[in-house]
Amino acid sequence: MQNPDILVSQPSPYNILIVCHANTSRSVMAHVLLEKMLVDRDVRHIDVRSGGIAIYARDGMIASLDAYFILQEHGIQIKRDEFVSTDLKRHRELIADADLILTMTNEQKSMLDAYPEADGKAAFTLKEFAGEQGDIEDPAMQGEEAFRARMVEIKRCLEHSFDDLLQRAT
Repeated sequence: MQNPDILVSQPSPYNILIVCHANTSRSVMAHVLLEKMLVDRDVRHIDVRSGGIAIYARDGMIASLDAYFILQEHGIQIKRDEFVSTDLKRHRELIADADLILTMTNEQKSMLDAYPEADGKAAFTLKEFAGEQGDIEDPAMQGEEAFRARMVEIKRCLEHSFDDLLQRAT
């Protein structure tokens, strides 16, 4: 019988932060898709968070309706008022706690330079982490097909980099 006064320490989770401009479409899709991939493979030691890094990012914005519908097409149900945006300017602790930061664009990756909390952090664009070049462009104001195309890119990148991600987290 274990002594109840002795606490068994649990290993710290590996923290992944997914970044886009406002945290209402691309990062939302990547965040919940990666969480689903982790659950489907019974991976429990990785935590996923997301946030917006642009000047106009705000806490509490709801996910884009197009992102919501595209996630549904991929069998992922989120409640629109349950997933709200996080402003990284106000929540720098998410940057500080991150073991891996994945951005949607090179611009966003460069914007991390303004945050001392990002110094020395492993930071990549999602495409770069998957061994590709380029950015995952913002689908805002471009309609449902643009969101569908971004989801295809995000899913492909996450699938291609999933084993590398697991290896980093061990």
